[in-house]
Amino acid sequence: MTDWDFGDLAQRRELQRDGQTLLGYPALVDHGTHCTLEVFDDPAVARARHREGLRRLFRLQLREQIRHLEKSLSPLQAVRLQASLVPALAAALPSEEDLREQVVTAAVDRTCLEEPWPAGREQFAQRLQDARGRLNLIAQEIARLLGAIVQAAALLPRKLAAARAVAASCSDVEQQLARLFPKRFVELTPAVQLAHYPRYLKAIAARLDKLNTEPGRDQTAMSELSALQIAYGRAVAARKGVPDARLEEFRWLLEELRVSLFAQELRTPMPVSVKRLRKVWASLSG
Repeated sequence: MTDWDFGDLAQRRELQRDGQTLLGYPALVDHGTHCTLEVFDDPAVARARHREGLRRLFRLQLREQIRHLEKSLSPLQAVRLQASLVPALAAALPSEEDLREQVVTAAVDRTCLEEPWPAGREQFAQRLQDARGRLNLIAQEIARLLGAIVQAAALLPRKLAAARAVAASCSDVEQQLARLFPKRFVELTPAVQLAHYPRYLKAIAARLDKLNTEPGRDQTAMSELSALQIAYGRAVAARKGVPDARLEEFRWLLEELRVSLFAQELRTPMPVSVKRLRKVWASLSG
C-alpha cells in the first residue's frame, strides 16, 4: 500500500488457531517503497512497527513536498561542517545527507504523528492536509534550532581541553554529551527536549569554566548526581530496549538537575534538586 486505501484499523484482532482464541495487534509495516498490513502478538512491537509504517505512508503521500523541502535545507551544509569539528556531534551527524534526512523525518513526525494517530481514511486524509500547511515551517524551525545547538556545542572541545586536569569531571561531561547526541538524535529526541539543548550545552560550558577554580564543588555535585545516574542507567539496561515513559521523563529530569547543580544561573523550567529526584526515583522503583 502507498495510500490509506483500506478500512479502519482496529487496535487488536481475535484470531482463531487450533480451537484457541489469540489476540493479534495489526500494524502498518514499512517496506521503503510501500507498506503492508501485518499482525503481531506483542502490542509493544506492533506499536513500534506501526509508527514506522505510518510515517512511511505519510512520506509517500508527501513525496513531492518533501523533495522541494530537501532543496530548501541547503543552510544545513554549514551546520554539518561546524558539527564535524565537535567529536560528540561528528559521529551523530556523519554527513549532510544524514542531517537533512533527520530534519525531514523529525518534521514529518511532528506534523503527522501527533497522538492519537489516525485509525481511518478520513483521519489520515485530514492529518495529511494539515501537514501540507505546516511541514516546511516545522522543518525550518528544526534547522534553525540545530544551528543554535551546533554553535553552542562548538565551544566545548576547547573548554574540555583546558580542563583536562580534572579528569573525572571531563569524563562525566563526555558521557553526558554521548547521551545527548546518539545517532539520529534529531529525530529521536522529543521536540520539547530538543528545544532545551542549547541551555544544556551552555550549562556544560559554564561548568567547564568553573572547573579550574572550583574543582571541589564540582566533585561534590557530581557525587550527589552519580547514584541517580547509575540507578537510571541500570534500569534502562534492564529493559533491553523496551521504552518506558516514566524512565524517559526521569532522564530529562537528570539533565535539568545537572543545570541546577553546575550552572544554577541558567535556571530550570521546574524546581529540581537531588532530594526531589531521589523521591521521584523511589516512586519509580518502589
